[in-house]
Amino acid sequence: MINKLEQIFKGRNSKPIGEFKESAVMILLTEELGQLSVIFEVRALKLRSQPGDVCLPGGKVEEDENPRETSIRETMEELNLERDQIEVIGDMDYYISPYGNIMHAFVGELKYGEINPSVDEVSHIFKVPLKFFLDHEPLLYKMEIGPVNQEGFPFHLINGGKDYNFRKGYMDEYFYEYNDYIIWGFTAQIIKSFIDVLQNSNNI
Repeated sequence: MINKLEQIFKGRNSKPIGEFKESAVMILLTEELGQLSVIFEVRALKLRSQPGDVCLPGGKVEEDENPRETSIRETMEELNLERDQIEVIGDMDYYISPYGNIMHAFVGELKYGEINPSVDEVSHIFKVPLKFFLDHEPLLYKMEIGPVNQEGFPFHLINGGKDYNFRKGYMDEYFYEYNDYIIWGFTAQIIKSFIDVLQNSNNI
């Protein structure tokens, strides 16, 4: 039996427990007049999912690609860019949400050219100077998460039953206000992490 276990587990790569939807986004930077800015999209109002929300270019990871390839493909499709217009600088940390999502993020640069976004997916784009994020802390809201729907829960199977001291968790929800735009949700989480990496570096 132990030999069979060794065959299964020796050299096995670990993965998250549970089912997760994977997506990937690009923190796309552009330099104008010596100032770096982050490019954001406002999602088309006709989209079924999150119409009008502010987001980074990106989307679902397909079966035949890795997250980096997804971030490049989606950025090209949504912003109508050619591959040589995008230079991927490197990987950012990825975010695992309590809602079953893993969002990978990559840092890239728009090397040249203008952006004419896809009207099917993007209402319009806007740019936020990197300095704005470095100089302004986002609004932080601690959103409580924990057991909510208790109907049908087998309390009789656990010590303490309904009086069991369930842990409560909190998810950081960040909000950046820039002009008339609100950047929040997964997008703000990733931008906040990106800025934290920059500020914890000795190079900024």
